[in-house]
Amino acid sequence: MDRFTPKQKKELQLIGISFVLFVILMIAEHTGMFPDTVGGTLTLLLLYLVPYFIVGHDVVRKCLLGIKNRQLFDESFLMTLATIGAFGCREFGEAVAVMLFYQVGEFFQSYAVGKSRGSIADLMSMAADFANREAEDGSIEVIDPDDIEVGDILVIKPGEKVPTDGIVIEGSGLVNTSALTGESMPRLVSEGEQVISGCINGENLLRVRAEKEFDDCTVSQILELVEEASSRKSLTENFITRFARVYTPAVVIAAVILAFIPPLISGHFAAEFGEWVLRACTFLVISCPCALVISVPLAFFGGIGAASRSGVLVKGSNYLELLAGLDTVVSDKTGTLTEGKFRVAMIEAAEGYDTGDVVRYAAAAESGSTHPIAAAITEACEKPIAQSKIKDIQNIVGKGITAKAGRDKITVGNRGFLESEGIELPEAMAGTGGTECYVARNGKYIGTITVADMPKAGAKEAISAMLSAGVRNIVMLTGDSQKVASAVAEELGITDYRAELLPQDKVKAVEELLEALRKDSGGKDADKNRKRLAFIGDGINDAPVLSVADVGIAMGSLGSDAAIEAADVVIMDDDLRKIPTVMQIARKTLSISRQNIVFALFVKFMCLILGALGIANMWIAVFADVGVAVICILNSMRMLKKQQ
Repeated sequence: MDRFTPKQKKELQLIGISFVLFVILMIAEHTGMFPDTVGGTLTLLLLYLVPYFIVGHDVVRKCLLGIKNRQLFDESFLMTLATIGAFGCREFGEAVAVMLFYQVGEFFQSYAVGKSRGSIADLMSMAADFANREAEDGSIEVIDPDDIEVGDILVIKPGEKVPTDGIVIEGSGLVNTSALTGESMPRLVSEGEQVISGCINGENLLRVRAEKEFDDCTVSQILELVEEASSRKSLTENFITRFARVYTPAVVIAAVILAFIPPLISGHFAAEFGEWVLRACTFLVISCPCALVISVPLAFFGGIGAASRSGVLVKGSNYLELLAGLDTVVSDKTGTLTEGKFRVAMIEAAEGYDTGDVVRYAAAAESGSTHPIAAAITEACEKPIAQSKIKDIQNIVGKGITAKAGRDKITVGNRGFLESEGIELPEAMAGTGGTECYVARNGKYIGTITVADMPKAGAKEAISAMLSAGVRNIVMLTGDSQKVASAVAEELGITDYRAELLPQDKVKAVEELLEALRKDSGGKDADKNRKRLAFIGDGINDAPVLSVADVGIAMGSLGSDAAIEAADVVIMDDDLRKIPTVMQIARKTLSISRQNIVFALFVKFMCLILGALGIANMWIAVFADVGVAVICILNSMRMLKKQQ
């Protein structure tokens, strides 16, 4: 029973009490304990009303409130009207049975929704309940996270959650980021590094300077987005909502017509009216749309939960539905497909030198530069020349750099710069896709260092998986040169790319691809029925393109505010391999919701016809309502297994 909430436990108790009384009364009625007289019938009615109101008082109350608020046509109104009609036709047992099994279905639905909320609840629980703030005298004050101010010094003890985004000012250790990223591998943080709210500190104490108030921190933004996600309905959910608004009043009108018109036409109104009223009540029970109204949103809610457990934040079920129909994926290069950080990709040494010599001399010259290429070369140097021996550094912007290391003059730069210095160079290296830095010592060429923005780990695997998942076209957009773009595209297996683009050119390229998809779809409803395009970017720099695409996917970078705000889907740990995973989740979700719609409508319409003809009784009506709802809910709960 611990798996049930207090409210569910109470509901289960009421169902149990009502069921026991119902069984006792059914046995008493069918064994002739109540005479077939007015008094006996009235006694039986009063006794059946006891289990009816025990289990169904909430449904009747909702019905009366709906009538009061002029919102008649919902399942509570249908169930109350149908059961009152059954009582009026002296079908006391059937009336109680309908309400009892309806509540059983409602209980099962409540339990299923609670289970589907599990992953969201896990995400919601990542917010810290308290914070340890250090006072000026060194004492520790336990405060509410809402009271944190920028600049506060927070003490994060082992096992505690980080209450807000901040910078580590003392201590180092591993933090568990699984609540944010879905990854079990902890991340090492040390002094000067950022730590994100929602992470769990490992075994060492950390002192952190708060960089944001609680309302502005990463975890608060994520929780706000999760809470808003349910309001963004998919096309399928909107269809069900519109359908129920028309369907429910239509079947009530049809039931009224069914109760009155046939006996009037037959000319035996008084004799046949009771039979047709019972058929109308059966018709109403069958028509209850709860199987659709509950199971379809439940499937989408489970899909969003499954994605969140995988470290992917989907901001609404509408985006989940769009992900299921992806045909084209467009991606930025730097920071998305590549690391966004230059590294030494290749070293070629001239005769008489080894690669270590080339890097050491180049690093000596570049040691005074803050350029990313210089940083990559100095980082790759394992045995640097002592800084005291380096002097006379001259930086020629856009060309290269010269310096003296001891008695040696070192020249590092592009081909044109070294040739202008009278240094003879070999032929250019082919197919590297990076920036070539030529190195000379005392006017003589000694080697070439190729520095490149390296592809992210898993990027090639992710692209292959997306193609296998049904994406027809993957396009890379970049502002880099054709040579660099070609090399990266070839390495990652991308067949289509656009290079040397400005930000506005990227928007134009995406618009052209969207227009091509519209033309491929054809017809009057081309835009509605066409395949969808997603753009993957790394934050606010790509905001114009993210807004143009059908689905904007951002790399979350563990706390990038811009990424979280600009996109429809956020990959919290920058792992591109999560995209094919969330596509599979989206397609599974859409498939389950469509199965529910087809199954529920088919069974209900068949039973409605049988009910109108008098072939289906109240027990078949109960199956058409509660049974179908339970089956659809069970089908939707498959998404819970998917997320696990």
